[in-house]
Amino acid sequence: MRIFLFLFLFSWCVIGQQTDYVDFERIQANISVDRDMRAINGSLTASFHMLKDADSIYLDAINMKLTEVLPQQELQLRSTKDKIWITGDLKADNRYSVTFDYEAVPRQTLYFTGDQIWTQGQGKYTSHWLPSLDDMNDKLEFDFTITADSDQRVLANGALQKLTPNMEEGTISWHFDMKQPMSSYLAAMSIGPYKKKIITSASGVEMELHLKEQDTAYFEPTYRYTKEIFDFLEEEIGVPYPWANYKQVPVRDFLYAGMENTTLTIFSEAFVVDSIGFNDRNYVNVNAHELAHQWFGNLVTETSGTHHWLQEGFATYYALLAEREIFGDDYYYWKLYNTAETLQAMSLEGKGESLLNPKASSLTFYEKGAWALHILRELIGDESFKQAVRSYLERFKFKNVSTEDFLEEVRKTTLTDISSWEKDWLKQAAFKAEAAYLSLRKSAFIEQYFELQRLRATDISEKKKYFSETQEIFSNDFLGQEVIYQLSGEPLSETFQVYIAGFESGNLFARQAIALSLNSVPESLRTAYETLLNDSSYITREAALYALWSSFPEHRKRYLDTTKDMVGFQNKNIRMLWLALALSTPDYMQTAKPIFKKELAGYTSSEYSFEIRKNAFEYIRSLGMYDEIVVDNLVDATVHHQWRFRNFARDLLNEVAKNPGTLEAISDRLDSYSEKAQAYLKRELIK
Repeated sequence: MRIFLFLFLFSWCVIGQQTDYVDFERIQANISVDRDMRAINGSLTASFHMLKDADSIYLDAINMKLTEVLPQQELQLRSTKDKIWITGDLKADNRYSVTFDYEAVPRQTLYFTGDQIWTQGQGKYTSHWLPSLDDMNDKLEFDFTITADSDQRVLANGALQKLTPNMEEGTISWHFDMKQPMSSYLAAMSIGPYKKKIITSASGVEMELHLKEQDTAYFEPTYRYTKEIFDFLEEEIGVPYPWANYKQVPVRDFLYAGMENTTLTIFSEAFVVDSIGFNDRNYVNVNAHELAHQWFGNLVTETSGTHHWLQEGFATYYALLAEREIFGDDYYYWKLYNTAETLQAMSLEGKGESLLNPKASSLTFYEKGAWALHILRELIGDESFKQAVRSYLERFKFKNVSTEDFLEEVRKTTLTDISSWEKDWLKQAAFKAEAAYLSLRKSAFIEQYFELQRLRATDISEKKKYFSETQEIFSNDFLGQEVIYQLSGEPLSETFQVYIAGFESGNLFARQAIALSLNSVPESLRTAYETLLNDSSYITREAALYALWSSFPEHRKRYLDTTKDMVGFQNKNIRMLWLALALSTPDYMQTAKPIFKKELAGYTSSEYSFEIRKNAFEYIRSLGMYDEIVVDNLVDATVHHQWRFRNFARDLLNEVAKNPGTLEAISDRLDSYSEKAQAYLKRELIK
């Protein structure tokens, strides 16, 4: 199947070294995506205005081959490894246009996963599939017309203007209009058999929510609180949402949790959940984070990595504020406390990083950045903080920014001296733990948590009475968990009544803590513990099933019968465990065990997401259940585009290859593997 893409790009020229010479005004591109060959063939017309005399300009284009160049105004075109050069006697104030055809087989950025096609150009990678301008400082205006098979839905930047059926071809053209400029790395498209649901913000902005057809029952839990998040951010930030509309779509095998392409957030399908899964692993934080980026990163964009915290720190902070609005103050301070603990540990190890270090870790840019904003807001007050943010966004909208640009706006709105804050939170590598913990103590909940935490070193005989008598502890998710975790390893004679109180509290997270910490279940708690198998938590159910199966062999059949229809998260966590336990239980459904083995092995194939495949490989490893099909699927996984899964598969293959005869069998089947897999095997294993 071929999918055709037509693009109209209008450029505001901020092209790094080209900035002073040329303003690309329009680029019209017709692109076809060959699903079978995973290739692109395109035709592109670029119109530009010269600001100064020059003999050459360029578009970034990685490994693109020019196939035809039309005669035009005595200009010449040539392609190199990473650019398409336009050369000639280019005169200031003159306007030119060039037209060319090209082809490319992108090695990254354009991905084919099952029945989906999607892009991920974060950084400077859009030029792998589309001639464009890689520098974040280049702001371009994109208009897309994408033609796909009639059973596909197309998503792209901008507002959908119209659909044009192409009856003879059995395709539909989707026309999108993107009026405002943005950096090229935010250009994106996603094509697949999606179903759409539309909701509208309080300010009238349409939000399109998408899921695959088979997942439509999960619209509500997956996108829960989306409208509330949108409305909150618009009000909190104080600047209207800057784009025409907003779209979201989950895709298989995504590289990250989510990506904030302008008007089109693409996120991992691991966040597609039902109402039970929502309690453990929901999309709320990622949803709020990527939406906040539509202001912080998309409306105003960093000039360089030195100022990356202006994007990630702000998005993390505003996402946390949105969660505070939904889940309350205790949740807000609990998350701040946990990131403070992590940042302090990193700092004590001598690994602290300045927020202005362009090579800092994500933890620094995201979490330390959010902490810096939290402290700044406390320092200058809500009103000054909000006014500074509004002025910053309004002054620099559709432009690139530095940290100093933000600080200038802060200084205008407050008489408070922020120089110490700049030194401590922006420039200093060490995490300011003392200031952070002083801030946390403004929360009565955190004070109570610290009081409870201090009991960790107290003998259980002294603190159990406090635990048992303070029933309100279990009404708080975080305090209840702390109580349960302090029981771990203590004699049951001292902890029995506290466990019972935890069970009877009905608190989902206190009960989850029991499931995760009490792996060897005593007979006296068996009946209460068995109720965990029905909790509204797939994490709890998974832990409880394994603990009960391990602790009570005489009841294994009953536990397996009870949970045989449970699947769990998108990665099939409970189903995978069930299969492994069923296969490991003597005399349980003996005649069906070959079917169970086949099902478990089947989950390692490329038909499934990498999360499912990784789970399956781990259980097969524990069972020693390798066969030719599993090994071949493992070889395939060693060249997967998701780097964490790819590295996991490579490490596992190195281990499996040590088994007698395995490497020889792989060598015998070498020609059956993909070219990429063959190249990897020859480079690393087959000498």
